[in-house]
Order: sequence, then structure tokens, then C-alpha cells
Amino acid sequence: MQKLTHLDILLRNQVAKKDFIDTILKSKAEGELLFFNSKKGILFSDLAIEKFIEKEYQYDSVEAAPDTHRQLRTFSSGERKKAFLKYCISQNPDFIILDNPMDHLDHNSRKELVLQLEQLAQEIVLIQIVNRTEDQLAFIPTKRQIIDNSFALQALETISTAPLVPLNKVPNPIEIVDCPDPILIQMNNLKVSYNEKPILNGINWTIKKGEFWQLIGPNGSGKSTILSLITGDNPKGYGQDLYLFGKKKGSGESIWDIKKNIGQFSSAMMDLYQKKHTTEQMILSGFFDSIGLYIQPSNLQVKIALEWLSFLNMEALRKTPFINLSVGQQRVIMIIRAVVKHPPLLILDEPTEGLDDENVALVTQLISHLARETNIAIIFVSHRIEKLLAPNSILELTPKPTGSEGKIKIQK
Repeated sequence: MQKLTHLDILLRNQVAKKDFIDTILKSKAEGELLFFNSKKGILFSDLAIEKFIEKEYQYDSVEAAPDTHRQLRTFSSGERKKAFLKYCISQNPDFIILDNPMDHLDHNSRKELVLQLEQLAQEIVLIQIVNRTEDQLAFIPTKRQIIDNSFALQALETISTAPLVPLNKVPNPIEIVDCPDPILIQMNNLKVSYNEKPILNGINWTIKKGEFWQLIGPNGSGKSTILSLITGDNPKGYGQDLYLFGKKKGSGESIWDIKKNIGQFSSAMMDLYQKKHTTEQMILSGFFDSIGLYIQPSNLQVKIALEWLSFLNMEALRKTPFINLSVGQQRVIMIIRAVVKHPPLLILDEPTEGLDDENVALVTQLISHLARETNIAIIFVSHRIEKLLAPNSILELTPKPTGSEGKIKIQK
């Protein structure tokens, strides 16, 4: 049997990934990839899965996992990837393009997927495209990198991250968000079920001003449920021993009483910001909690926005359209948008997902600086333990038949 030649490609964020993938799937590849122009390929990616979910929902069909009689949207993240990979194999391709297959997966799901891919590599050619060096597959010896839109494959070399620019003094808030209680969030024996299915069981968690937490747990362990309880969006908080910013949930507080204390960022938010607002306007929109800037800001608000740009050493990008920034710069600006009012609590939901190593360094530098230099409590949600971050404590969720339980680990 002929030995199959697989490729592991490290892609920088500035590369037009969709265009690169299209050159392979549409038989327009050159150089080392010319071989694939005469072959049948299929794409395995989060976006491909999302499109497939939309298709099944639109036509009320079950195509990806017909043996289960369930649509793909009813599976957890890890199960979706397994089912969709099985579907891709059923199409009998000559090769499969794996676009960041480890994204959004917990540690155990990653290990399972790697084993599955290693077995699959005996039968089908794999082209893995990743942004993080740590996601490369050990069983693929042929490793390359692409650094620009020439799409030229280059020998993989150690990428030296450019020295990060020292951050300046954190700007002061225009006014202090009043939250006199040093305890921001307190959960006592919290329990949540949906349709009699236990999700959380006996969660005890206290978050104080200025603390830096990481929230981790497998896919489906209830991380999103906990965040929705903190932000006041989940009605399951009523009747629980849950205190949000000094007030017991259900004691007459409005949703605004809760949300004024919280700044939020999630990677999913990036899809909402595609209009041609400038970098400065994107920061200013944080004063109004709007998607983009539609209200005339005050002179003082403009002054504070400029101070934040100076803090980041990004003054030169003041009038640059937000969509023209690098992915890492966009994430940094969106985090600043979330903290421009100095909220007592900042929630960062997978802020490094989809970034390359250089941009991860940029974002984690900002998070670390905010944790050190402000009294903002931070909840960092990620499956990854980022080497450049040092949370004070970790809340780890462990699924059980009776609902996920939480274990607190204090970091030294």
C-alpha cells in the first residue's frame, strides 16, 4: 500500500484562509499542492459544520448522522465534530482539509479527535491548517507554514514573536461604577436543570473585586449556563441562593442593575462588527453598550478613548477602519471597549480562540496588564491554559450524572 503524504500547515492570521482553502478545493493550487488539483477534497471546519446545521434545519433533514436520527445541532461541540468527520469520510474524498479542528474542544475531546485522525490517516490524505503551534499533529512529519497571501508553502521554522510594546498607564474611568460590596458574585449550592436533565449541582463560587479567575470544564459541562446566571440572562437564577453585585437575585433588581457592572467579550461578538466604524469609534461605543457608534460622544469620552489608544500604543490607528485591523488588534480593541467604563467584572469568553501565536501574545499581554493594574475582577473562559496568563484561581467543572460539580483550585 502506497504511503500517504499528509501536510500540517501553520497559518498566520494575516493570510486569507478562505481563499487559500478555495485554491485547493477548486483545483487551483500551485507548487507543492499541485498534486491535489486532480483529487476530490472536502472541508472539515467549524464553518462547514454551521452551514450543515443550517441545511439540516432548513430542509428538516438528518444527513450527518442518519444512524442516530438526530440533527447535528442537537449534539455537543465534541459530538458534532465526530459526527461531521464521519459524514466527510462517507463522501469518499481523496483528501480532507482540517481547518483548526481542535478549536472549541476540551482536553479529552482533543485527545479523542487526535486518535481518530491518526487512524484516519492510514486511509485518507489529511491537510491540517492551524493557527497555533501547539495544535500541530505529531504523527504528520511534513510541516509547512504560510505567512502571506502568496500562499507559498515554506519550511516550518520557529516563529519569533516580535517584542511586545510596553503598555502605558491604564486610563482612569470617567465615573466609578458604584458597587460598594467587595463580593461581586456569590453562588451557594447552585443547582440548574433543563427538562429534568441536571446541568449544575451544588456550585459554590465567590468572586471578589480584583480577582482573576479562569473557568474551565469539558464541552457541555455548564460554563455557558454559569455565565448566563452571572449576567442575569438566565431565569434559572430566581429562587436560588445567588447574589449579584450585592443584591440577591430576584430581589427587585433590573437587568440593567446587573449589566452595568459587567464588561463582556466573546469571540462570537466579532461577527456583529463588520461595518466601517473606526478604531476610535469602536472604543467609544463601549460607553453606550452599542454595536458601533450612533450617538455623538462627549469631549470627555473622546479624551478617554484617545487615552486608551495611547495606553495600547495604537494612536496611529485612531481613524483606521476597525475591519482593517489585524485579528489580534481587533480583539484588543474589543476588550478595551468592554473595560472603557471600568466595570467591576470583566467576562472574557475564549478571547484567544482562532488567533495565531503572535496575536495570542498580544491579547494575553493586555489581559495580564488589566489583571495587575486595575481592580476589575476577570473571568477568563477557555479550554486552553495559556502560558502567558496567570489567573489567581480556577473553577473547574466536572460533569456528573447528577449535574456538573465545581472544584476551586488556588494558583500559587
